[in-house]
Amino acid sequence: MKKVIIFSLFAAAVLLLTNCGSVKKMVDNANLVKYTVTPDPLQTHGGKVAVAIEVKYPAKYFNKKAIVHATPYLKYENGQTDLRTETVQGESVTENFKVISYTGGTLSYSDTATYAPEMMRSELWVRGDASVGKAKVNLPAQKIADGIVTTPLLVCKEGKPIMFNDNFKRILPDSYQADINYVINRSEVRPSELKQDDIVGMKDFIGKTATDERIKLKDISVSAYASPDGPVPLNTKLSGDREGTATDFVKKTLKNTKVNVPADKEFFKLMATPEDWDGFKRLMENSTIKDKDLILRVLAMYSDPDVREKEIRNISAAFEQIKTDILPQLRRSKMQVNVEKVGYSDEELKQLVSTNIDVLNLEELLYAATLFEDLNTKLTVYEKAAAKFPQCVRAANNVGYVQVLLGNADAAKTAFEKAKALKEANIITNNLGVVALMKGDYKKAEELFTAALGAGDEVNYNLGILKIMQGDYEAAQNYYGNSASFNSALVKLLNGNPTACYEMLRDLKDECAKVYYLMAVSMARQGDAERMYNALSTCVAKDASWKKYAVKDIEFFKYWEEPTFKDTVK
Repeated sequence: MKKVIIFSLFAAAVLLLTNCGSVKKMVDNANLVKYTVTPDPLQTHGGKVAVAIEVKYPAKYFNKKAIVHATPYLKYENGQTDLRTETVQGESVTENFKVISYTGGTLSYSDTATYAPEMMRSELWVRGDASVGKAKVNLPAQKIADGIVTTPLLVCKEGKPIMFNDNFKRILPDSYQADINYVINRSEVRPSELKQDDIVGMKDFIGKTATDERIKLKDISVSAYASPDGPVPLNTKLSGDREGTATDFVKKTLKNTKVNVPADKEFFKLMATPEDWDGFKRLMENSTIKDKDLILRVLAMYSDPDVREKEIRNISAAFEQIKTDILPQLRRSKMQVNVEKVGYSDEELKQLVSTNIDVLNLEELLYAATLFEDLNTKLTVYEKAAAKFPQCVRAANNVGYVQVLLGNADAAKTAFEKAKALKEANIITNNLGVVALMKGDYKKAEELFTAALGAGDEVNYNLGILKIMQGDYEAAQNYYGNSASFNSALVKLLNGNPTACYEMLRDLKDECAKVYYLMAVSMARQGDAERMYNALSTCVAKDASWKKYAVKDIEFFKYWEEPTFKDTVK
């Protein structure tokens, strides 16, 4: 019995040594296994790092009885992140793993890791072990790719809110109308007419142009009319005379109020209408005169004034009422004084904001806010407008607009929600999307931006931000179109056009350090070292913090060991 046990142990030991020797060849020849990584270097898209590996095993490498466990992992300073472990087996193994033939074979592998900032300068390695029976050995770890390209993370995440415009107009037209009525067949201006409210009001209106420097007299029109009864020659003379007496009255008023009349020949606009058939028709349509429909048909049937008058007179009962209710209203001169009201200048508005803001009306406040570069002052003016005019959706929205620019997401949301309660508008929907973007709620932001499409180019810009963050660069390009911005240039680079990226950034004339950094990246991809160094030097001169970023950025991998690069980022 002891001999049998001893023999069994000996046989097992021999088998183990045989297996170890067999599997050790896989360790010794591990460098013959070829790894092709796509992409290389690795890239981050939408917050993920996708890894695709094709493993090629040479002939006579993979032991027919071996099982291999392989684990790719990202290795970086002070840490590593393991990817999914893959198991493969030799052709004589009865397990259910992917089989690698003794004559050679390939394995396709893919997995995704969540990107973290510490992974920026990392390497992709693979480690594993091989076993044949109870014999197990560790395969040597191998570096198979570099990583990680993080250029998409340069996206400017600051969304663009939309401001409601003001309706401020510095020069506003205004006018005043008054009528002088005449007795039948007469053209004299009766004293009683000059006591009518509209005439008294017109005198005061003209007088203000002499005393108020913000009211400029533009022109005066006088239109005189005769009623369409009586001979045309008589009515022609009457309308002309009435034009003259009305014009004389206006000139006398100008003189008495000491208003300087412009020398422009077009200042007085004069017109005489011998027979006011249009006025007659209008009054008839609005009257309750019996047979008015018949009279209106006469007007439609005949264009000759004499025929019209004759046919209307034949309707005797109606004509008697026409003589008392209609015709007297047509014997008149209509005067219209046109002026321009000149509002506050920009400097006056800015001064009033500081000294007497309460005198400003809504449009003046909304416009005045745009005159200030300082965001806190701008906010103060909009808040004043919102408090003074609480039903104004524009004021409420614009408070939120400035709060976004100040980085105050909660205050901006409060203002936008108040504006939304006053009125549903795509502009406000976009702005609430900007707040969601600020708070990191990207799903909500996309819903709101999509609902706000059509509100302006800002919406497309904001959706472009999200598409870059999602790694959908083609969609981002569709949203940006031909518009020029940092993000639009970034998308061109991410879609494989570094030259277009560089040219757009150059033409932006934006002196931001980040702009020069992306210019450097675009030229690094082009292999244009001179322009790359020029841009990178300008970048770090403006903001030295980019030095630490560039040292880890694999976009500059080819330059890391160059003295010029080291000097630039030291």
